[in-house]
Amino acid sequence: MKNLQDATERICELKGSLVAMDALVPAVIQALSSPARARFMDAFDAHAEVARTVLLYADVSDFVLATFERDVARNRKLLRAEGEAEHHATTASAVDPLLLTATPLTTYAGSRARMRASGFFYRSAERLFLVSNQHVFADAAQAHRAERIAIGVHIAPSELARHTFISLPLYREGVPQWREASDGAEGIAALEIPADSLPAGAEVQAFDESHLELRGEPITVGDALTIAGFPSGLHDTVHQLAVACSASVASAYGVHFQGRGCFLTETRTRRGSSGSPVVRRRLHDGASAASWQLIGVHGNHMDMCAGDPTDHQWLGLHRAWYANVLPALTGSA
Repeated sequence: MKNLQDATERICELKGSLVAMDALVPAVIQALSSPARARFMDAFDAHAEVARTVLLYADVSDFVLATFERDVARNRKLLRAEGEAEHHATTASAVDPLLLTATPLTTYAGSRARMRASGFFYRSAERLFLVSNQHVFADAAQAHRAERIAIGVHIAPSELARHTFISLPLYREGVPQWREASDGAEGIAALEIPADSLPAGAEVQAFDESHLELRGEPITVGDALTIAGFPSGLHDTVHQLAVACSASVASAYGVHFQGRGCFLTETRTRRGSSGSPVVRRRLHDGASAASWQLIGVHGNHMDMCAGDPTDHQWLGLHRAWYANVLPALTGSA
């Protein structure tokens, strides 16, 4: 570009091209038969997933990601055949509440994405919090410092495909806005989500103190657990739903492993799962939010190094920070 006028003219050309494309796409879709439209949707979903992966690891703002998801959802609506809309519209009541408690999160320094991880919603009285690992918000050892964090929120419980991202500041006048229960390097952090930061119509499924109750069901080594998160960013991107990984208790529950505020789990999660809720299904409750007991927050893996720093042994063991600190962490300051 030679000058500002050339750049402005180029932007105008791109706008015109986008308007023309917006006119072409509906015309092409309407000309397709129902079988061809179904094949087109499968191909579109595949290409959209590739584009989504590229964007997630590109240096773009959360506004770009939100716009991409909005237009993907709009084009999928156009692709749906007559009579299929009801089949594809998924409501919150149709899925396990556990998957609605978790949210993907991305930290930003300016417009640059710094870290992608997982988190979940926790409610203390009338206040709503985002909970994740402390190192997701800030990690001096890894030189990770971000200015804000973006999280996903459903904006219409009647249709899960309608969702957006909101941005929350991590600092105000240089003061961290989150609370943490950590040993200075690792642990749990909670960031309050102001009610006025949520979009109109948003309905958030959150854990609360009742999910921490033991209810006469002791936890012991080998018990089956579930970790709901976004490993490597993988999730149902159409409905913005987490995926669930199986796990089990791998150390003495109730004992602080090696003197730290955690116990161990055995699981096969991947990077991006940090901050996921670690839960156990209650034995005597039905399929409701109350059927899950929140016992931990998924943390870093525990590889072993036998003298050679390049010789890592994959054990499948991870730290899980005890969730029973949340009432004190999120209580009135």
